[in-house]
Amino acid sequence: MALANVLGFNSNDTFNRSLQCEKTDDNIDEFCPKLNIDNISKFITLPPYADPAKYLNMVNENVDRVKIKFLKGTTTLAFKFRNGVIVAVDSRATAGGFIASGEVKKVIEINPYLLGTMAGGAADCAFWERVLARHCRIYELRNKEKISVAAASKILANMIFEYRGMGLSMGTMIIGWDKRGPGLYMVSDDGERISDNLFSVGSGSIYAYSILDAGYK
Repeated sequence: MALANVLGFNSNDTFNRSLQCEKTDDNIDEFCPKLNIDNISKFITLPPYADPAKYLNMVNENVDRVKIKFLKGTTTLAFKFRNGVIVAVDSRATAGGFIASGEVKKVIEINPYLLGTMAGGAADCAFWERVLARHCRIYELRNKEKISVAAASKILANMIFEYRGMGLSMGTMIIGWDKRGPGLYMVSDDGERISDNLFSVGSGSIYAYSILDAGYK
């Protein structure tokens, strides 16, 4: 009886009343059996496996920790040229096989000199690029100058890196112009940050790269 009391099993236990007896307003203890060391096993359900930990490991074998599987369908691209950076994106938003919208703005204005693109989960991209816009504005107020494209992309990469492996789905490009000239960076959803002269992000990027590789000089 002492062990049962330590475990919190008693005749007035809400859990046992809900599972083992009918709830009535009067004389509830008459319907709820008193637990003791002899009958406690009748009121505790054990897992139907000899080794629950081993079974769970088998079930979860070769399964990613993140169960969300985004269905994407985006093509975004950007490339530098002599006078700046050209950005091109599609405007379709899908939800599985359903076309949710054909007029989505996948270029987000961070400030008058910086743009960000969306590929992957629209909510993730929109949220983090708006957070980036706030950080860029704070930088300008503190330092009395525009933030560089490199610094803005680094801020975004650092924020995303803290959430790697947690199910974020975003591939974004940060494009802009600063005192160094045109800037183009790609930031992935694991915090990876790359600078180059051209990028294409999204499930349609394999087709975009075939055109870029053939025509970009």
